[in-house]
Amino acid sequence: MIITRKTLDRRTLLRGAGSAIALPLLDAMTPALNAAKAAKPIKRLGYVYVPMGSTIAEWTPACPHGKLTELSPTLQSLEAMRDQVTVVTNMELRNSYPGTHATSNAGFLSAATAKWTESTDYYLGTTADQVAAKTLGKDTRLPSLELAMDMMSMVGQCDNGYACVYQNNLSWSSPTSPLPAEAHPRVAFERLFGEGGSAADRRREAKQDASLLDAVRERIAELQSKLGPSDRTRVSMYLDSVREVERRIQKAEAEAANTALPDLDRPVGVPAAYADHAKLMFDLQLLALQGDVTRVISFQLARETSNRTYPEVGVTEAHHPLTHHGNNPVKMLRVAKINAFHVSLFAYLLKRLKETPDGGGSLLDSTLYLYGSGMGNPDKHDHTNLPVLVAGGRGGRHVRFDKPVPMANLHLTMLERAGVNIDKFADSNGRIVDLGEPLAL
Repeated sequence: MIITRKTLDRRTLLRGAGSAIALPLLDAMTPALNAAKAAKPIKRLGYVYVPMGSTIAEWTPACPHGKLTELSPTLQSLEAMRDQVTVVTNMELRNSYPGTHATSNAGFLSAATAKWTESTDYYLGTTADQVAAKTLGKDTRLPSLELAMDMMSMVGQCDNGYACVYQNNLSWSSPTSPLPAEAHPRVAFERLFGEGGSAADRRREAKQDASLLDAVRERIAELQSKLGPSDRTRVSMYLDSVREVERRIQKAEAEAANTALPDLDRPVGVPAAYADHAKLMFDLQLLALQGDVTRVISFQLARETSNRTYPEVGVTEAHHPLTHHGNNPVKMLRVAKINAFHVSLFAYLLKRLKETPDGGGSLLDSTLYLYGSGMGNPDKHDHTNLPVLVAGGRGGRHVRFDKPVPMANLHLTMLERAGVNIDKFADSNGRIVDLGEPLAL
């Protein structure tokens, strides 16, 4: 390694006109006296929300409490990562009753009671991701990152007298402060890597088909001249990934310009196919974690009451009406197809995390992602036996409770695994001792 005495700061940015590119964890960031040791990975937390519960019989593994010996039909796409997946059965959001779509979304990360109101006097609770952000986000450019797939523009009353704010926002920094999520890949990309000038200025520059990386070309060359071979390769691969994501955003924007009838539920300029849009948003999460732009992410993979169809998996009926299945086995299997499709997109992220080096392991080794829904059986709108799993670190477990256990227990345990130590979260009454933990611990 060329850098021996003076190490590279972990928060080094490559700055250019309107650009600020963070870097992945490099050997050169290891203190010189500890150069023989791998740089210690950073602990990270991610949260992915899916709406309207699941066909729970297709979701739940058949194996008993203990080792996760086989995955259920819905979770089959996670097979390659099974030893880093923990399925948690019989989680409950008691504070989300009476059962609604609004309280399912609002309660997933808060485990709190949403004030019943149609007005602006809404009140919920600080969500787990924002509790984490207060500790994990102290040293990052963004304390947290909130993403979504759909436009969250509904206002007023959305569900049984509950204000739309509960359905629109997954993350809350305080009981009265919902955090809007970004569904447009271009805007999210600019948040991660853009700097300087107004948003309009950056968007105008982007339309010139120039890469954001062009602004830091000289800084990249200067940095590479000071790094050892393995670090040069790591930087090149990371920047190639940044450029590829940027290219896909530009391609989607160009294609959208020729679309006569845009989907009003989605931002203009996103990929036409739902899966392509989702993978692009997951790749942005990967880049954000790899570059240590943030260590806390929440992502709404689809919104409650969504009428999206999924022709990619042969489901042409709208999602929401299908979930009111009345125990019709045909409808229930179609819901299970949607569930499995959503899981397969999450599996794409996990695969990318597992393939991405971080210190002496991978990003998946030092990250915990919670995936699931705030609703159990969508036909009943209940909040018991939620479809929930944790991915990352050590796993390969099926934690199966005989009686409903507060979802807040899972949040409290994940926070502790990431180094955020608090005595209680919402209605928690204990911890989940069998839950996996980041390998970095």
